[in-house]
Order: sequence, then C-alpha cells, then structure tokens
Amino acid sequence: MIVTGVDKCKFLDYTKSNDFYLYEVGKYKCVPCYSYGPIVRTNTIFHYVISGKGYLILDDKRFDIHAKQGFLIPAGCKAYYEADENEPWEYAWIHVDGPRTAELFNNAGVNHENPIFTPVSDASVIVRCIDAIYDNSSKECYCYSKVYELFDCIVSTSANRVQTHADPRLTYVKSAINFIRVKYSEPIGVQEIAAASGLNRSYLTRLFKHATGYTPQSYLCSYRMKKATEMLLETSESINSIALLVGYSDSFTFSKAFKNYKGLSPSEYRKHPQVGEDR
Repeated sequence: MIVTGVDKCKFLDYTKSNDFYLYEVGKYKCVPCYSYGPIVRTNTIFHYVISGKGYLILDDKRFDIHAKQGFLIPAGCKAYYEADENEPWEYAWIHVDGPRTAELFNNAGVNHENPIFTPVSDASVIVRCIDAIYDNSSKECYCYSKVYELFDCIVSTSANRVQTHADPRLTYVKSAINFIRVKYSEPIGVQEIAAASGLNRSYLTRLFKHATGYTPQSYLCSYRMKKATEMLLETSESINSIALLVGYSDSFTFSKAFKNYKGLSPSEYRKHPQVGEDR
C-alpha cells in the first residue's frame, strides 16, 4: 500500500440516530497506482469518484470504476482498490452504518453483489453533502440531515434503482422496527415482535436480516443499549432504574448485556465513557 497522506479527513462518532451511524468523511486525490488494502472493514464505506478512474476488488471479484461513479464496500467484506496509472482517481468517501444503511443501498441496487453506483443524472450533491459534513462536523443534527440528503441522491439517481412498487415484505420489517422503538422498555422478545408484525418468528428473522443486516434480537439489544448509553451519560438515574427503563427485569442481566456491548459495566462506562467501545 502506498501512503501519500490524506487530503482531508474528519472522524466523527455520531451513533444516536435510529437510522444511521456516522463515523468518518473525507476526500482524497490519489497519485498514480495508489492502492488500499486488502482490508476488511467493520463499518460500511461508500466512495464517490470525482475524477479519474481505478478498480475495486471485492471478495476476489474485480470492478472497473470511472469518474461520476461510486463504489460500496460493505462491512465484513475483503476489499482492495487501486487508482489508475495514467488517470488516478480523486474520490470522496463516507463511513456510514446503521439499521437503514443496507436497506437504502439495496433500494439503489447497490450491494455486495453489485457494489457499483452509476447515476443516470447529476449526482454531485453527494460530494457537496460530504463536504458539508466535513465543514460542519460539530453539528450532529446537521450532519444527519446531510446523510439523508446523500442517500436521497443515491437512491433517486441510481441506474439500478428498484423501479417496482415497494417490496411489501419491507412493510413487515418497518413494522417490526417501529414496534421495537415503541416497546423496547417492555419485556418483549422476538416472538412478540413477530406477532405484532403478523409473521412467524423464523420468517420475520430472515426478512429482517436481509433488509437491515441485523436479526430482530440483535437490533432490539442494540437499540436498548443505545438508549441505556444515553441515560447513563445524560441522566442521574440509578443502574437499576435504567435496567428497568430499557426492558430488563433486573440489573444483573442488564449489566451483563451492557458489558458485552460496550466492554465495560454500566457504572464503569458512566465514569469513563471514552473507554467504552461498541462490540
């Protein structure tokens, strides 16, 4: 891997949204044959090529990419990419993940099997959104608004956009997500989520996993832990009270789940939040 320095990069850690988690944005003007990888990322990353060209190898399959196209590297996939020798690319990128990320990229027809985004009209708003996030990185709500704008552009301009009516199966997934967000403080499980969605447990799990990358159980746990994290940092509620408020019947079970999620007990995390890391 050739190291030449980053033109500009801004690290963020915005994870309070119910839709997206935003970690990093940047822009890079590469030298000839600049390469990166092979690497397996823990979060999804999307690149938009401003000028030049290069290629991506994703899980051993090669994709040639040119200016005004984008490419997706999903979390957990082995990737390598390299700038062209004669026309090295310049690109902007965004590290974004969360429950709706896979859904919206899928709506644009961009996924693990087809990671290339080819717009049918001007998609330069993508770069403007990334620049705006970079320039206003301290404004959390503003940055989230730009993520929504970016996804709106990707979905609405993609040549591979799904043109048929919305998949009715996604209605069940959205229903399950809404149920979790309303009922997470109650002692619910996958069976209750499936019943509320009108599906059997195994079928809902398959749909949910395909649409979001999470199982219903892992999404419920993640949502509860996110809410618990907010309460630990923003309120003076006791650990026992927070356990009850996020749907756990006792503080022991809650503390065990929280430690699996953050690597620290709730009380340790409250004292040293900068040490905790999502698992």
